[in-house]
Amino acid sequence: MFNNLSHLPTIIIGGGPVGLAAAAQLLERGIEPLILEQGNSVGHAIRQWAHVRMFSPWSYNVDEAARKLLKKHGWKAPCGTGFPTGGELVDKYLEPLAAIPEIKSRLHFQQRVTAIARAGIGKVRTQGRESLPFEVHAINNEGKVTIFLARAVIDSSGTWGQPNPAGANGLFAPGEKENGTHITYGMPDVSGTRHTQYKGKRVAVLGSGHSAIGTLLDLAKLQGEVSSPKITWLVRKSQLSRVYGGGAKDKLLERGALGARLKDLVEAGHIDLEKEFSLSHIDRNENGALLIHSTDNRVISVDELIVATGARPNLDMLREIRLGLDSALECPSVLAPLIDPNLHSCGTVRPHGALQLSHPEQDFYIAGMKSYGRAPTFLLATGYEQVRSIAAWLAGDIEAANRVELNLPETGVCNTDRSDEPITVKKVELTQETSKSSCCNVAA
Repeated sequence: MFNNLSHLPTIIIGGGPVGLAAAAQLLERGIEPLILEQGNSVGHAIRQWAHVRMFSPWSYNVDEAARKLLKKHGWKAPCGTGFPTGGELVDKYLEPLAAIPEIKSRLHFQQRVTAIARAGIGKVRTQGRESLPFEVHAINNEGKVTIFLARAVIDSSGTWGQPNPAGANGLFAPGEKENGTHITYGMPDVSGTRHTQYKGKRVAVLGSGHSAIGTLLDLAKLQGEVSSPKITWLVRKSQLSRVYGGGAKDKLLERGALGARLKDLVEAGHIDLEKEFSLSHIDRNENGALLIHSTDNRVISVDELIVATGARPNLDMLREIRLGLDSALECPSVLAPLIDPNLHSCGTVRPHGALQLSHPEQDFYIAGMKSYGRAPTFLLATGYEQVRSIAAWLAGDIEAANRVELNLPETGVCNTDRSDEPITVKKVELTQETSKSSCCNVAA
């Protein structure tokens, strides 16, 4: 029935920067892409943090194959030295890219992927598996299910919709769901659309990545630098030197300035700091205030809690796909030692591509933020290189697929600590042997 799969498209799940870049890369290789986006427009997740300014300039945030397509249609690139917000990235890059005929005709909105499998067989059967197309099941806003057939699948659906809970053990803490009306996850627009929710309120922020830092700075601006702090910073760590970052020494000056500003606010007493705070449970007092309890019996009383502890991948739709995932990070097992946040920061993650992103299920890939599982060290430029390599592999250009490199400094919204080591650009020739390395040593 399926003698030749070459006439089928490669399905891309997600219409964000990496998903659209994947489409552009596939088109450049003569491979037909089909993009399934659950939202009503491209950049659905980015629109949730549209107010956040990125650390890197425009010149580092546009995929090269996408740039070529856009230029062909007269697109004028934004000033390369400007720093876009998430909203500007959507308005000035993703929306124009989605509007050009090559992408628009292959982009389907309101298609939430619920399951992926091989046509006609389950996960257990091996014989003939690789000769069968993928079935991708998607549901629209009216509840109608459509089944798409594909020769390959690139899942770039991200992790934005699956925030990590507040509990120190990785689970929802007792009382967390029950008090959800006063708990927000991620990076709310505290000084904009959500200002009435936080202005004049006692607010706690849990987390130590750049999402937390940016939120704390916005809260400080909203509240005003008063002598009696109404902002509490809950940090699981004991040492904050890496959280504050390199300041003026940071290769990305916009990012370095964030840590320096936060440190000044903490030292001036405008933000209360609670270190080594492992949240155990949440309840309310008789006045309706949230009582946030730690495992060492500290209690913080606030009106609102913002949980900025990162996100995790949604793997439910992949139950019938043969995955090779690391048991801790939930990323491809070969990739895990290269991105392990216990060993790496954004500046020490090595470029990688199709080989590191492969799974036992042939021609299935997870790319972008979701490929990192629970590791927070993802960079936007890394995602672009991932899909360039995957497109080359699917086109049969193994040499190009294995030749992965990043010729740009680190980029994107990075929600992790960084080391004080300088950013090093390294070209890496990937082989089956180097992909099994147990650590990542970035040469100076």
